[in-house]
Amino acid sequence: MRKRITKIYHPVKDYILIVLGTILYAFSFVGFVLPNEIVPGGLTGISSLVFYVTGVHVSFTYAAVNVILLIIAFKILGRRFVLNSLFGIISVTLVLIFLEWLLEGKTIIQEQPFMSVIIGAALCGAGLGIIFSANGSTGGTDIIGSMINKYKNVSIGRALLYCDFFIIACSYLVFHDIEKIVFGYVFMFIEMYVLDQVLNANTQSVQFLIFSQKHEEIVESIIKELGRGCTVLDGKGGFSKEPVNVVVLLAKKKESSMIFRLIKSIDEQAFISQSNVRGVYGEGFDPIKT
Repeated sequence: MRKRITKIYHPVKDYILIVLGTILYAFSFVGFVLPNEIVPGGLTGISSLVFYVTGVHVSFTYAAVNVILLIIAFKILGRRFVLNSLFGIISVTLVLIFLEWLLEGKTIIQEQPFMSVIIGAALCGAGLGIIFSANGSTGGTDIIGSMINKYKNVSIGRALLYCDFFIIACSYLVFHDIEKIVFGYVFMFIEMYVLDQVLNANTQSVQFLIFSQKHEEIVESIIKELGRGCTVLDGKGGFSKEPVNVVVLLAKKKESSMIFRLIKSIDEQAFISQSNVRGVYGEGFDPIKT
């Protein structure tokens, strides 16, 4: 029984990150987006439309719709999906309630709607990135996207994109203002960009090709000081026709400066090529996808 619970629930560190992410996400939404009548995508966008038309608080609509979606998801996607989504949904709802009471509909930046879009989108994207990096979920259209993906040959990302485009476009029915739709789409693209950057910040990898006469010393230092494995390839100089040894190294992008310093300390004449790689799977990197 304990093993099963461990698989379903998040470790304490993930819970803390989810809470921090939801605070950042909710603050940026309530403080920058909602008071300026900007409709983002997702369930918060739907809740915003309901708020602008009826005056019902976003937190109430957000919680009510999520309850309905979770009941449906329990039957379609199973218990594990619901439990992994539940903490993030509750966290976002409680923070929304508190901030709606605290800020009372006031915007952080007065009479600067476009600046509010940029700042709000960047903070929302960062908050979502933190939540998703901790394997959390804010529910809403994430649930809809997962259900569509189960029965249709449509990726979750594409399903969410379609939902967001439709929700933002619906803001015209409320405001009859094209500018609001443009602001909504600008918000969506900035949010998605920042979200992607936050998610990939710690997973971006690089490949080094190191040409050096002191390749053995470099390999030994890489293994001992960085704890990284590497491969030595036998090559032949195209101009000199002399044999050349090439060290191939895969590492995290954040380790790049350390690698350059290490190589320079051994051989200042080394020739180095660094390139970004799309994905690295295996020990020390991301798990192999199945």
